[in-house]
Amino acid sequence: MDFHEARLPVRLAFGSTGGVERRTEIATLASGFERRSTPWALGRRRFLIGANLRSLDDMAELIAFFEARRGRLYGFRFKDFADFKSCAPSETVSATDQGLGVGDGERTAFQLSKAYGDVERPITKPVQGSVRVAVGGVETSSFAVDATTGEVTLMIAPGAGVGVTAGFLFDTPVRFDTDRIETTLESFDAGRMAAVPLIEVRV
Repeated sequence: MDFHEARLPVRLAFGSTGGVERRTEIATLASGFERRSTPWALGRRRFLIGANLRSLDDMAELIAFFEARRGRLYGFRFKDFADFKSCAPSETVSATDQGLGVGDGERTAFQLSKAYGDVERPITKPVQGSVRVAVGGVETSSFAVDATTGEVTLMIAPGAGVGVTAGFLFDTPVRFDTDRIETTLESFDAGRMAAVPLIEVRV
């Protein structure tokens, strides 16, 4: 197993920077026109953490977390403060935030996902206890969630054509993108840490 379900302590991520990247391949033709394509169906997130840490205790905790993940070897959960809800950051999660699919009278399993325009991002690391589900617009408690995969299993299969929706909080699966952490001692009780890169992983 190359992923640990441990979550990076939130306070160690304060002041982090990051965002989503895409990979676009561009071929310029002799006519001056371009052909653009991408091998990626989904974007990938990158982050820098640790640069704002000054407490030696906080730096020690981040180093311990880094060691427990064996550097780049194991993935872990990370709260992306810019994107951690099924709704807008300022809104409250509701059971109708995101569409998961349509029933056919037999299907009971639905994957959590979040829409970014016409791009559907699978959500594989929901926060335990945060998932709300509605069937046909009516919230239900008759479901189970696998917090390690984001799969929702309904106790009763929705009828044909009945929509299934959900709301949730989620973490982004990442790993360290370095095998080295550098710190500088600035006083007996304070220091400075070089920014530590994280990169999203597919799980």
